[in-house]
Formats: sequence, structure tokens, C-alpha cells
Amino acid sequence: MKFRDWKNGGALALLLAAGPAAADDVALVDGEYGLLQVYGALTESACRLAMESAWQEIDMGTTATGELKKPGDQGTPVRVAIRLEDCLPSPATIRDAWSGDLLWSRDQPSVTVSFVAPGEVLNPGLVKVSGTSGVALRLTDRYHRDVRLGSEGQPLLLEPGGNTLFYYIAPERTAAPLVAGAWHALIHFRLNYD
Repeated sequence: MKFRDWKNGGALALLLAAGPAAADDVALVDGEYGLLQVYGALTESACRLAMESAWQEIDMGTTATGELKKPGDQGTPVRVAIRLEDCLPSPATIRDAWSGDLLWSRDQPSVTVSFVAPGEVLNPGLVKVSGTSGVALRLTDRYHRDVRLGSEGQPLLLEPGGNTLFYYIAPERTAAPLVAGAWHALIHFRLNYD
């Protein structure tokens, strides 16, 4: 008999414990309650990429085929700006992968920028365009030195606060037959803070 009382008491305890949970389930089914899952991350970074720099549409304008008569001829370059905000003072020590030079600072962060895009078949240092032939894009840094696609660029020291990195894109004639028409290209970039 004692066992039987414990068994009934245990069942009653289970029913009482399940009561509020069962009521909550009914409320969820009846559409009275919902759930928000909130997540995020807190990171420390040397700088923050300005939103207007993350996705840019660059209008290269119209280039006449007469400007691109022979391979290597270029149209007018267009300047592209990548804005960095909230750059924190921090030490930097980085070796330039191409020259071997050491860049360092006690209070300025450094960054390298990598550009990734399909290379032009006859000249893989140029960005391939879609929609026409005989033209590709030359990407250069602020000193008009060629950017090597897929590789880290020269390390740059950043000022605490805001910075703007400038690059240039120019249409360039290739050895392929020149065909007039609209074209487009996608160029991805990545910032590496060191």
C-alpha cells in the first residue's frame, strides 16, 4: 500500500510540474507568444570598413574604340576609394611580401589589401570583363603601380581615426579582337590587418 501511495503521489507531482509547461505550449500554438533568438559577436579590429565602401558600383563611362587602337592602349582611369573608419592606434610590424622591406610603427595599424577577380586570358594581370572582347581592366594603387590580382598588396600604415585608400581602374586594350559593346566585371577585395 505504501508503494501504491508513492506511485500516485509521484504521478500527481508529474502532472503538477507539467501543468505550466503544457499551458505554455498551448499559448505558443494559439499564437500568443513568440521567440526572438538574438546573436552577434564582439570583435576587435584595427579599423571598420565604411558601409559605402563594402559594395560599390563604378561607372567607367564610355570609351571609344578609337582610344584603344593597339594592345596596351588605355582609356581614362577612374579613381576608387575604400574608406576605413574607427581605426584604433596599435603597433604594427609587417614585412612586405614582394620587396622584403619591414614596415613598423608603435601606434599606427597596418593593412594589406588583396583584390581577387578572374584574370584576362591573354594577360592574367588584367581583370577580365564580360560582354565584349579586346578590352580588360588594369587595377593600380594610389601611385599607379600595378595591383597583382590574388596577392596581398604593399603594406600600408593607417592613421588612427579615418583613412581612405585610393585605387585606379582603367580600360586597356588586349590582343583579342576589339568588339564594341557594354561590359561588366566583378572585383572582390579583402583587408588584412597586421
